[in-house]
Amino acid sequence: MAKIEIKSEITGTVWQLKAKPGDKIESGDTLIVIESMKMEIPVITEDGGTVREILVQVKDPVAEGQVVAIIDG
Repeated sequence: MAKIEIKSEITGTVWQLKAKPGDKIESGDTLIVIESMKMEIPVITEDGGTVREILVQVKDPVAEGQVVAIIDG
């Protein structure tokens, strides 16, 4: 299996976790929701697989390009 890093496209704060380790996901699924400038921005995977690790928690600050999750594809 390939290790796929999922990165945040924006700087903001983790508002909601939509997936947890062990979850099966498909392309287009939302893993995390980030709040930035009063907007909720989903972090969406382009690849299907199994969530290996979520690297952030609710209320954590995240930077653009930061790896927020790892999936096995």
